[in-house]
Amino acid sequence: MKTSLTAAGLAAMLFATPALAQDQTDPPKDLVVSGSVALVTDYRFRGVSQSDNDLALQGGITATHKSGLYAAVWASNLAGWGTFGGANLELDLVGGYKMPIGEGGALDVGLTWYMYPGGADKTDFAEPYVKLSGTAGPLNLVAGVAYAPKQQALGNWSFTGANAQAVLAGGAYDKPGDKEDNLYLWGDANAGIPNTPVTLKAHIGYSDGNPGLGPNGTSVAPTGKYWDWMLGADLVLGPVTFGAAYVDTDISKADGAYLQPNFSAVDGKSISSGKVVFSVTAAF
Repeated sequence: MKTSLTAAGLAAMLFATPALAQDQTDPPKDLVVSGSVALVTDYRFRGVSQSDNDLALQGGITATHKSGLYAAVWASNLAGWGTFGGANLELDLVGGYKMPIGEGGALDVGLTWYMYPGGADKTDFAEPYVKLSGTAGPLNLVAGVAYAPKQQALGNWSFTGANAQAVLAGGAYDKPGDKEDNLYLWGDANAGIPNTPVTLKAHIGYSDGNPGLGPNGTSVAPTGKYWDWMLGADLVLGPVTFGAAYVDTDISKADGAYLQPNFSAVDGKSISSGKVVFSVTAAF
C-alpha cells in the first residue's frame, strides 16, 4: 500500500526524490528515467505500519516523457499486517499525466495498481488519484485525493478480528464477496531552510473506507475513518537524503480493539501509534 513514511499517496517517496542534476547546458531530453533506493526503519502507509514496526527496503524507477506522461514501478518488503494476504512484497505500478498550470503550479492525474505477488487471492486493487501542487512564498504545497472504487480487496468480509481468525480455521466470512470503496484526502507542505541542505516537511491525511477486514484479514483504512499526520525533516547531501519524521494517527486502542489480533504487530504492540521513522534514500 503504498508510501513509506507518510500517507502522501502511493510511492510518494519515489516521486519526491529528485534524480541527479542534469547539466544546465544539455538540451531537454524527450524521456527522463530516474529512480531511488531507500532503507526505512518502518514502512508506514497512511500512518499504519506495513512492515510490523520493522525495517523495510524500498525502491523504484520512474520514466517521464516531456509531454507530461509518466510511468513508474515501486516496491517494498512487507511483514505482519502489511502482508495483505500472505505476500511479503508490495509492487505498485503507476501511470499518469502531469501538466503545468498557472504560475509554478501543476495538475497530476494518474492511477496506482497495488499488487501483492505471492499473496492470497483478491489482494490487488486499483486507486486513481488527482494531485494539485503549487507554491506559497517559501512553501511547496500539494493537495490530493485518491479514490479506489468498489473492489473485493477492499470489502468488509469480516466484521471483527475474531471472525477473520475463525476463517483461517475453516469458518465462514461474515459477508463473503463484499465490495467496498476507499477515499483518501491529503495535503503536504515542505520548505527549505535558507543556506542549509535541510528541508522541513509536514503531512496530513484523512481515510474513509472499510471499517472491518477484507478477504485477507486486513484493510486499507483500519477502523474505517481516521486521520494520519507527519512532521519531519530531510537532509540532502548530493544524491543521498537522510530523513527523520514523526508519524501518527488518531486510531485509539478502543477503535482498533475489534480488529484484534489482526490489527497489531506480531509482538502485540500497536502499529498505528506515534513513532519516529528514519530513512536513507539514494537517488540515481
